[in-house]
Amino acid sequence: MRVAALFSGGKDSSMAIQRVIEKGWHVTHLISIISRNPESYMFHFPNIKLTEMQARAMEIPIISRTSKGIKEEELIDLEDALKSISNDIDGVVVGALASRYQSDRVASLCRKLGLSMEAPLWGEDPEKLWEEALNKGYRVMVVSVACDGMGKKWLGRVIDNKALEELKILSRKYRFHMGFEGGEAETFVMDSPLFKKRINIVKARKIWDRDSGLYVIEKANLADK
Repeated sequence: MRVAALFSGGKDSSMAIQRVIEKGWHVTHLISIISRNPESYMFHFPNIKLTEMQARAMEIPIISRTSKGIKEEELIDLEDALKSISNDIDGVVVGALASRYQSDRVASLCRKLGLSMEAPLWGEDPEKLWEEALNKGYRVMVVSVACDGMGKKWLGRVIDNKALEELKILSRKYRFHMGFEGGEAETFVMDSPLFKKRINIVKARKIWDRDSGLYVIEKANLADK
């Protein structure tokens, strides 16, 4: 099966790609929507421009489209990207675990274009998904925080087993989704089994405003593994 994968640069979209590749499907393209709106309802914002570097690391072609990030209208930008390859693919892969808002809209768009939508992570236990990612060698960094319980110290933190145990405790105490489906945080993948090279962060800075913040990667490069 030939599929394009919506790719944010984070853990879930990366794990979804890995799942379908393990099934023997051919991921022909990654698709990233670069929103100008940090409050986009549909698309990941932090460090989204680095998806092109991640695509080079995976050696998968990427299609990027810039969007103003206006609610509902931003789907037009995704439709434009999908139309450009709709004759060459059978479906679209998404990394959604539980978000109906995003999955329903992508599914509707796929029906319009005669494509299937595949959500290989849908309904999975987010704790077990984190554990699977770490066991497979994923190197994942937290690049945004917007929830109670996760403070500034989490920005730029790479999730290892110790950090994961802390996250489990915090998510139960503050009742946030461990998969960050409600926008509680965002992640950035620096290495995974899909990467032929790893991403090395050279320069970055933290932006913190009251109870939320971003980890802005200003310079990065590809390095041999």
